[in-house]
Amino acid sequence: MTRQPVPAAESAEEPLRVVDFAPHDALLREDVKTVGALVGDILAEQRGPQFLAEVETLRRAAIRRRESNAPVGELAQALAGVELEHAGDLVRAFATYFQAVNVAERVHRIRRRRDYERQGASRQPGGLRDVLATLAAQGVSLEEVVALLQRLRIEPVFTAHPTEAVRRALLEKERQIVTCLIDDIDRTRTPYEHRADLERMRLALTASWQTAETPPVKPSVADEFEHVGFYLSDVLYRVLPVFYELFEDALRETYGEHVAMPAVVGFGTWVGGDMDGNPNVGADTIAASLAGQRSLVLGAYRQEVAALGELLSQSLGRIGVAETVLARIEEYRYLLPKAAAALKPRHADMPYRNLLALIAARLRATTEDHVNGYPDAAAFLADIRMIEDSLRTHQGEHAGGHAVRRLRRRAECFGFHLASLDLRQDSATHDAALAEVLGDAQWESRTREKRAQRLHHLLDGSEPVRGVGNGTARPTLDVFRAVARLRPRYGAHAFGPYIVSMSRSAADALAVLALARVAGCIDSEGRVPLDVAPLFETVDDLDAASDTLRALFADPVYRRHLAARGNRQVVMLGYSDSAKDGGMLASRWALQRTQIALTELARESGVRIAFFHGRGGSISRGGGKTERAVIAAPRGSVDGYLRLTEQGEVIHRKYGIRAIALRNLEQATGAVLRATLRPRPPEPREETWRAIAGELARDARAHYRALVHENPEFPAYFRAATPIDVIERLRIGSRPSKRAGSGDVGSLRAIPWVFAWSQNRAGLTAWYGVGTALTKALDTHGRDTLTEMARDWPFFGTLIDDLEMMLAKSDPGIFEQYSRLAGELHERFHPGIAAEFERTRAAVLAIKGSDELLAGDYRLRQSIRLRNPYVDPISVLQVDLLARWREAGRPDDALYQALVATVNGISAGIQNTG
Repeated sequence: MTRQPVPAAESAEEPLRVVDFAPHDALLREDVKTVGALVGDILAEQRGPQFLAEVETLRRAAIRRRESNAPVGELAQALAGVELEHAGDLVRAFATYFQAVNVAERVHRIRRRRDYERQGASRQPGGLRDVLATLAAQGVSLEEVVALLQRLRIEPVFTAHPTEAVRRALLEKERQIVTCLIDDIDRTRTPYEHRADLERMRLALTASWQTAETPPVKPSVADEFEHVGFYLSDVLYRVLPVFYELFEDALRETYGEHVAMPAVVGFGTWVGGDMDGNPNVGADTIAASLAGQRSLVLGAYRQEVAALGELLSQSLGRIGVAETVLARIEEYRYLLPKAAAALKPRHADMPYRNLLALIAARLRATTEDHVNGYPDAAAFLADIRMIEDSLRTHQGEHAGGHAVRRLRRRAECFGFHLASLDLRQDSATHDAALAEVLGDAQWESRTREKRAQRLHHLLDGSEPVRGVGNGTARPTLDVFRAVARLRPRYGAHAFGPYIVSMSRSAADALAVLALARVAGCIDSEGRVPLDVAPLFETVDDLDAASDTLRALFADPVYRRHLAARGNRQVVMLGYSDSAKDGGMLASRWALQRTQIALTELARESGVRIAFFHGRGGSISRGGGKTERAVIAAPRGSVDGYLRLTEQGEVIHRKYGIRAIALRNLEQATGAVLRATLRPRPPEPREETWRAIAGELARDARAHYRALVHENPEFPAYFRAATPIDVIERLRIGSRPSKRAGSGDVGSLRAIPWVFAWSQNRAGLTAWYGVGTALTKALDTHGRDTLTEMARDWPFFGTLIDDLEMMLAKSDPGIFEQYSRLAGELHERFHPGIAAEFERTRAAVLAIKGSDELLAGDYRLRQSIRLRNPYVDPISVLQVDLLARWREAGRPDDALYQALVATVNGISAGIQNTG
């Protein structure tokens, strides 16, 4: 049908005139115009037509500046000295516009997927149908795939790192807008339905405008749980069985046979268990998070069981039912007499409906901790499987079997725990606790060998415990006591690995076993029931990881523990601190080299090493496309296993909409299948390429560290040229932004470090030092060699692509405005930083053989151009507000609140924040 033009867009200059949409993106253009026009109407209604005209004037100025590559002056002049209340409204207006763009783009991703599916023969690249067809063409047999499925594991882990702070109330309103756009995704709505959709979107957008973006108090761990729980219980709970159905369909289509899929997907969380540097997390939050997760998943089961009861109305006079089902009804009549008495007499001939009503009652009793509740998730799962089996054997496959199977899939994955809770603590905290336990004030200064020896004695009982009172050790021991108490209640899968930050020796892993044993955290056979995962974070620690694990595997005590855990060692790789330590290029190469070395060590030692990738949202913290990162990993390092952190705004972008969450699970799984079943063949040129990568990492790290860590004036420049002083006071996470320390860059956590450089639009953390290294390599090895590396070596190609994206998102002109806030330090630092940016840009373009950044990535280039006219005014306004706030002595007043609004706005606009 022909859509009527959007009236509100006609009075203003064409909002999208500088963005070229491809023909197949015409509906995206329509959606952006529709939602953008609604935003304009709301701004005029809420703040007046003159306010909307001012927003339009600023937007046009931003477009002119971009098109003519003009200085920032016109924008800065227009925004200088804006009244505080007005500043907050301007920021909110621009942020609302590009949040509408974000939603429209996500919905368009769903539209593109549907287009692929409608075409039938055309498979969406990276999807399971595409991957399995490619593998089959490469000679992979069904037997090989089935063998891999037995050990395949995909496990996203959600953290609470504070780089995005969308309130749940706003998430719900965004979902309403998404629903309306999806309902009309193919333009099949009637005029009446379309008007109703517009009104629903107008309501959601207006209510969002009238809702504060951040809460008035700093979020607690419980608030962070609520945020992550939204994605687990409202999105992934629904998506999970659909993923398995798509996988089974793709296998059937490719190989012509049905394959019964084992459980290959699980989820983890750090909320309530990440103690590293967060005094608000400990035994109490561990218990609270697990209880909250249990409550969420039991509530979801109860709703689904009630719906199944309405669906499964089979009568005994019409169809047979398994005797086990009838026997379970009688058993539950005795176990749950009140629920049995509430069964309706007219449903007496409906066994499934009666059993499901009793199952719902037992779930309710489980929630309330009554004695007649389920003892564990396995008992609940047994009931669901019983119903599924009965339906299958009594012609019920198409009379409810599909719906029961979906519930069974969910119960297999989520159990009564919803997601595995990882525990993380710094090795120094363990050492402090052990110093008290052993009565040794010098414990931390003992050699690694001495510490390992005494830990052996502590583990075998020959070393007496001298202190477990109310001192330093108590919070740490309480954590292990909580694990021992809670594990039987929530199940063996309730806890993920125990991660040891700043791991540097075998003694750091043995410390976990010793403290657990002292606290009584052992199973019925006297073993510690936790995987211990060393986390290697700095470049030096990554380089030493192979020696550390070799010593650990040679330790007889630890090797016995490993055997009890299935001879699988989880190793966490830290992308964030290694990049802050040595720069992005040095970090990437250290991580690649470490995986190569540890994969070889795994082959030698007979231990399966499972890599856990601690990736952040930004490129400099390991962000980027998961699919490409998996393919770029060293041969043999993936081995059917992908566990990675999902942080900050990435969670919302990847898991905020069910269809997109499903696509992300498909892409990650497909990449693991490819990397495991048909890894890249050996490449004779790779030895040379690795040597060049080593040179690049060395030169980039030296240049980066000379600025960031070795120049004594740089910390002062950093604090002046970025809004770090605002970020440190944000109320968007329970975790402090700093570790204990002197206040220099080294004591700052990686997340606010990257966050600050993304806010001022420099993106320095991704590219500084890289330009110098690439320029030297181009001179030494020639452009053809580096172009060949980018084309034929996934590791280097992915690095160059990620670098190109960050350069395209950076804005040197706007960054210069921030730099000038540093006064005299601007002249000392800015010229060198600006020159390094240009070196990096020139080197990337030379390697790419291109005259323009992102020339080969139309979608990303379009996405950035859509947002820039709305992000740029917020950035310029932030510079002005920062200067005024600092001059006033950094008060916690309306000026600060306006600055917070700019931080949130820029984060939503550039998306890769921290």
